[in-house]
Amino acid sequence: MRTRPLKVALLGCGVVGSEVARIMTTHADDLTQRIGAPVELAGVAVRRPSKVREGIDPELVTTDATALVKRGDIDVVIEVIGGIEPARTLITTAFEHGASVVSANKALLAQDGAALHAAADQHGRDLYYEAAVAGAIPLIRPLRESLAGDKINRVMGIVNGTTNFILDKMDSTGAGYQEALDEATALGYAEADPTADVEGYDAAAKAAILAGIAFHTRVRLDDVYREGMTEVSAADFASAKRMGCTIKLLAILERAQDGESVTARVHPAMIPLSHPLASVREAYNAVFVEAEAAGRLMFYGPGAGGSPTASAVLGDLVAVCRNKLAEATGPGESAYTQLPVSPMGEVVTRYHISLDVADKPGVLAQVATVFALQGVSIDTVRQQGKDGEASLVVVTHRAPDAALSGTVEALRKLDTVRGVASIMRVEGE
Repeated sequence: MRTRPLKVALLGCGVVGSEVARIMTTHADDLTQRIGAPVELAGVAVRRPSKVREGIDPELVTTDATALVKRGDIDVVIEVIGGIEPARTLITTAFEHGASVVSANKALLAQDGAALHAAADQHGRDLYYEAAVAGAIPLIRPLRESLAGDKINRVMGIVNGTTNFILDKMDSTGAGYQEALDEATALGYAEADPTADVEGYDAAAKAAILAGIAFHTRVRLDDVYREGMTEVSAADFASAKRMGCTIKLLAILERAQDGESVTARVHPAMIPLSHPLASVREAYNAVFVEAEAAGRLMFYGPGAGGSPTASAVLGDLVAVCRNKLAEATGPGESAYTQLPVSPMGEVVTRYHISLDVADKPGVLAQVATVFALQGVSIDTVRQQGKDGEASLVVVTHRAPDAALSGTVEALRKLDTVRGVASIMRVEGE
């Protein structure tokens, strides 16, 4: 066993970074045995050096992250500061000065993953990022390595714990969106500004990363269709329950049947209670993978938090250190297919549409005519009326999303339609 330690630089020492440092210290002997050499925390870059960080030698703390990654004796840089800059520059600088990188930065990888992989390849270094998607759940490595000999056709999952917590509370307690969000905030599941989570930006970044790995093609954040969940209401859940469904914010990645394109999207959707994802509760994540040979696989576990995310970071650290000792690198970017990402309008899906209509004869016929003119087939209709007002709930068969959107726009123009109360896609059937 090698006795000279592998030196690790830690960029960021917040919730995740401090937990990474703690595990490196408390599990040092185990890590040494698993890697084949000791690992040493050689420096910690932070913004506020005066803050007391339990278990970390103050002599290791610095505000000069650039100098730390340029030292030349650093073997691995762990980046958990997030954001685009200075993370991007620090990572590329680390490659240039001989270090491999472990990152949890989903936003940066979704935006500039191709360039970062190219920089790693140019300098013969590793870029690992299991912690960027779904926290502690082993997902990226199974897709990138265990299923490397298979053909993945679909990935559908819950990849944001905050939104799943909110929707689960709305479903189980009947709470409204704001009430459920307030509870998530009080419990620490939601940030003070929850926009990235509830508007789907966080999930979209993860979707871009997963799509690129699953389909061996480059998918950027801008390629992912995104809808948030702030408009989901208690009435939507009531309708879902009548259909034997619940509502989840899903990331859905699909290969076209002809294999010539892919789609990537994030939006709320109704799914049947019989689907495995329907039972995912609280702030947990789960990802459902459909592969040609392996069939259906599901990955489930805690998707966020200091300890789960640190677990994924340390797993990558062990792999990268082993590669370093073997003078090898692990798998890099695989984008040989270069498949185009189709627009949302070409996605084939189903709609659940709730309309407020006039309660008088002929309304249903007018609505049905609109669907027929758009080439959309109706699966079921439910109508309730009282005092001249009525609600009409229509569930469609599968059709291109563009045709379904066109149907909704045409319905809005009918004099007998007072308003479109809600629109929800139906998935998982």
